[in-house]
Amino acid sequence: MERLGTGIGWRPEIADAVERMPGIDWVEAVAENVCPGHLPESLERLRERGVTVVPHGVSLGLGGADRPAEDRLAALAERVEALGSPLVTEHIAFVRAGGALTASPHLEAGHLLPVPRTRDALDVLCENVRIAQDSLPVPLAVENIAALISWPGEEMTEGQFLYELADRTGVRLLIDVANLHTNHVNRGEDPAKALAELPLEAIAYVHVAGGFERDGVWHDSHAHPVPRPVLDILTDLASRVSPPGVLLERDENFPEPAELERELGAIRRALETGAVERVKTQLLEAGSAATRRAEAGATGPEHGDALGEGNAPGRTREARGAESELLAAGSAERPREETRAAGGRLLAGDGAGPRGEETGAVGATRGAFDLPHPSEGRAARERLGLAQAALLSALVAGTPVPEGFDRVRVGVQARALAAKRADVVAKVAPELPVILGEDYRTTFLGYAQTHPMTDGYRRDALTFAEHLLSAGRPGDAQARRELREWWLERSGPAPRSRRPVHRLARATRRVLLRR
Repeated sequence: MERLGTGIGWRPEIADAVERMPGIDWVEAVAENVCPGHLPESLERLRERGVTVVPHGVSLGLGGADRPAEDRLAALAERVEALGSPLVTEHIAFVRAGGALTASPHLEAGHLLPVPRTRDALDVLCENVRIAQDSLPVPLAVENIAALISWPGEEMTEGQFLYELADRTGVRLLIDVANLHTNHVNRGEDPAKALAELPLEAIAYVHVAGGFERDGVWHDSHAHPVPRPVLDILTDLASRVSPPGVLLERDENFPEPAELERELGAIRRALETGAVERVKTQLLEAGSAATRRAEAGATGPEHGDALGEGNAPGRTREARGAESELLAAGSAERPREETRAAGGRLLAGDGAGPRGEETGAVGATRGAFDLPHPSEGRAARERLGLAQAALLSALVAGTPVPEGFDRVRVGVQARALAAKRADVVAKVAPELPVILGEDYRTTFLGYAQTHPMTDGYRRDALTFAEHLLSAGRPGDAQARRELREWWLERSGPAPRSRRPVHRLARATRRVLLRR
């Protein structure tokens, strides 16, 4: 894996500061916010200086029940090409549900939601990742996400789930240590156990970010300083492996550049501390191995061969090789004892269940690469789709909470989704808070309770304006006229002409209509 070094998330609000920061080896840009034909000048200058830019997608929904959309994959590939990136990243999450697969209304979450760690979800995720890998021009890495809620009936830990995903698809992993901390607080999961179960060699890079705790719930805000527990998890990871890259994420509430540089310094120190521990461990293991080899040589093959193979040729060499492999593996536990093919993929009989009635070469190939039978794949997608649609409907449409979920946590997640929706709409349509004034947020949250998002945020902003205008709101006549003008400017198939003669014609028509 290419060594990336230390980086920071590129955002327009801190673009100038990022260009001036010392020691920045690479940056990450949200893929959906980059237009391939019109790259921001700041990113262009960074690229000219040799700074690597990695696009980070947030809308593919690889963990959803549907296959990733061809147009989204094509758009992501286009951004990779435009940025000249060595890899591209996405999330292990679902962001939408419903539709034709479940014969239910299509719903958008507007946020990354956790995938159940079940065999069905893993099979669907693996197939979706393979589809994405085939469509993208560079290697793909996928990120573990933070979660407020837990799925009932999960069959694997996070580490086991990620291990099998990487093992079956060869996908790289983007490990977010802040998300491991979030899941520790919110779901009681042990970050050290997750790290011990990960395939460390599959790590592409690491995310570090801040958040805050409220009423016993950790919110992965990306708007607060990186806390000590997150840095400690980073040190633990660095004590096990040298990550190819580490990146600081900050999405809003940006501090002064000096504060961001201090956070980057703390990240570098955490990595150095972990590296020292890693070297110490390696030296101790090497010393222990040398001692055992010396003891085995002094004892002699007759007494030292525990298997009773006596003077079998090559026995000592084989034993040493096995010992070295065990030492290199360290104390990391694998999720299960499995039979594996030479390429490292899971073989049939790994507990995934029957694969249908196929026999011969087709069945053997499908079993060797752990590919689900087509009928099973369809059924798994339907089961997963129904479960995700039921949860998302409870979160954004106010339907009953599915059985087995913590209703209080689902309520917390629903409020968080609505709040984020209001924030993002205010960013993509900044005129709305200006027109509506102090009433914007309360008005939008009331609208969101009965109007789930069915498309992107820009469409959501237009639908919100339509909802207000159809109800004769806002009450202030001037504000209502401004909102109507805003909506008319953006709701047509093409922007309204800004030419003076056309603007004069529209103004004249408005005057005549008011008579």
